[in-house]
Amino acid sequence: MFGIYLKRELGRRKKAALVIALGLALGIALVITVNSVSAGMTQAQDKVLKSLYGLGTDMTVTKTRSAPTSGSSGRPNFQFDASSNGSDKTQSSDRVMTQGGQALASSVVTKVAQQKGVASAVGALTLNVTKVDGSFTQGKAQSSGGNSGNSGSGGQGGPGGSGSNSTAAPQVQGGGANFDVNSYSVAGVDVSDQTLGPLAGSKITTGKTFTAAQSNAKVAVVSKSYAKENSLKVGKTLTISGTKYTVIGIATPDSSESTTDVYLPLKQAQTLADAKNKVTTIYVKASDSKQIDAVKSAIQKNISGTTVTTSADLAETVSGSLSTASNLATSVGKWLSIAVLAAAFLVSALLTSSAVSRRVREFGTLKALGWPSRRVTRQVVGESVVNGLLGGALGIGLGLAAAYAVTAISPKLTAQLGNTGGGGGGMGGGPGGGGPGQQASQNTMEIALSAPVSMTTIALAVGLAVAGGLIAGAMGGWRASRMRPADALRSVS
Repeated sequence: MFGIYLKRELGRRKKAALVIALGLALGIALVITVNSVSAGMTQAQDKVLKSLYGLGTDMTVTKTRSAPTSGSSGRPNFQFDASSNGSDKTQSSDRVMTQGGQALASSVVTKVAQQKGVASAVGALTLNVTKVDGSFTQGKAQSSGGNSGNSGSGGQGGPGGSGSNSTAAPQVQGGGANFDVNSYSVAGVDVSDQTLGPLAGSKITTGKTFTAAQSNAKVAVVSKSYAKENSLKVGKTLTISGTKYTVIGIATPDSSESTTDVYLPLKQAQTLADAKNKVTTIYVKASDSKQIDAVKSAIQKNISGTTVTTSADLAETVSGSLSTASNLATSVGKWLSIAVLAAAFLVSALLTSSAVSRRVREFGTLKALGWPSRRVTRQVVGESVVNGLLGGALGIGLGLAAAYAVTAISPKLTAQLGNTGGGGGGMGGGPGGGGPGQQASQNTMEIALSAPVSMTTIALAVGLAVAGGLIAGAMGGWRASRMRPADALRSVS
């Protein structure tokens, strides 16, 4: 009886039911869109962070930054021979420095791994290599006047020189220097565990990666972009500070551009930088992602002189359009969706209550025939829940369409990565950048935005649809339950 009457009444009031359903649908569609875009923002931010510290890393440990010691500016120093013997001769010099000039003892890696809540810890050494090569051209001494035959390289053009009619000192003309500066980044990788560290966020697309037996071998893996720029292929030789390394693999980052140009076995990187048993960054994976803050506190408490940076800390340094859009989606977008949803609930409740007011004769007659108030209320609530489910179905359809449109368009967002202030450059630090200009360019990434819709979001939409129907039905049912048979008689007269 309930179902038959419910179907008949909904069929009689199709327009009213559609209006109520559409109001709920708009609110639910907006909630789905905002949630899916927010999920896309989170995925985009995760891609940015993984490109910095590697897949699976929960936090990094670096040395607390300290002021340079007296007599040390922390800047590379180059010395060239500009004497006549070196004239027009090509000269080259490489300067290898640890990133930020800060390093930890390798023994700290073991201490970190022993902390409660740490699943694994791996050390890495990040280096900045600055290569300068070029030549000097020696100038020629020429007299400013007089007998030009006495000018040139001799001293006879000077004051008191025999055979010269000029007393002016000779002037050096021409000469100079032409040098090219090339900066790139090198990361020393612990070949015994490559699941963490700077190489974890890349795939070897050509050649192969390091083996455990190559802990001190003169081999290298280079990034795809660096290999293309320098015409490097597997089997070719790369020279760093006079040491030749054989390229065994080309690495392609899983997301965005790699911030590391060259990967070497850790021991080789330590030898290059004269940093035996030193690391700049310790990559840490927690045994439980919910205990990351506790692990961070334990490391800072038990191991002095270290800075611990989690992915959440690094996320705060991400700026650009990605950060702006994420803030809008999480603040303005969510509040807007809540406001629209509340308005949709209120409108549906008012429309349902208004519809009940126009059905005074019907409900009054039903009560006169013996229907109790709870049965009348159940009838109104049943109709409202069906309207809510219809609105939910429409809202899910609209929300999925909006999310698909965002994914299809894939708007580009930029992410600029700042420094957390720790030694060595933050969360694994973006082991890139040989200099300030290069660091700035490498730390600006472009991400395509998507809007994935999860089953949780769909379940939320269904719950909101039912809730909206119940709220509207409760208000309408309360009003219907207060009607008396006499109200029906008065409306007839």
